[in-house]
Amino acid sequence: MQDQLILEQIQIGPMENFTYLVGCQRTREVAIVDPAWDIKSLMDVIGEKGYKLTAALVTHYHPDHCGGSFGQNNVAGVAELLGENPVKVYANKLEADGLKKVTGIADNDIAKVESGDTLKIGDIEVEFLHTPGHTPGSQCFKVKQTLVSGDTLFINGCGRVDLPGSDVDDMYHSLQKLAGLPDDTLLLPGHNYGHVPHATMEETKQQNVYMRIPDLESWRSMLQS
Repeated sequence: MQDQLILEQIQIGPMENFTYLVGCQRTREVAIVDPAWDIKSLMDVIGEKGYKLTAALVTHYHPDHCGGSFGQNNVAGVAELLGENPVKVYANKLEADGLKKVTGIADNDIAKVESGDTLKIGDIEVEFLHTPGHTPGSQCFKVKQTLVSGDTLFINGCGRVDLPGSDVDDMYHSLQKLAGLPDDTLLLPGHNYGHVPHATMEETKQQNVYMRIPDLESWRSMLQS
């Protein structure tokens, strides 16, 4: 079944974001993860490959991942995507209000999910994992032996916890949760901030100091130093 998986990593935008296409080779159906910055180019890739877009998956509501007002600029994202190809936008239930506020999409455009929920894309199953810390409703997507982690976990770091809605303790517990995944899990982060664009969870735990903090008190001390 592994050869049934469509999985494409696309770097896009000035903040080195990664957008992903995840789907099924047999049906050519795909979901797009964190569509932002250049929706036309992303839709062109989908069209050129002969894929059928059936869903949008959002890790969290920050505009560089889903579009909306960003400083002095307006970043294209899910609102523009729905104008081109109407699909449901899958967001954690705790992130839905933020997503609506930032992007302007309607409540009925959003499929609100909880940790452990799944979505079938053709023959491929995506599992939603709630990983709060960077935002209250941050989530990752587990597909076979692959984890798309958004801004929860990077190759050499983790998402910021000094922003509105961030929580230091939640981030620690989320990273511990991800550290428990099998070592051969392939980590696909939300930004190209590392020395490589992807790594196994085993490699990440060896080289990412944020994955090696022994307890919550040590974590708090490290972030306060």
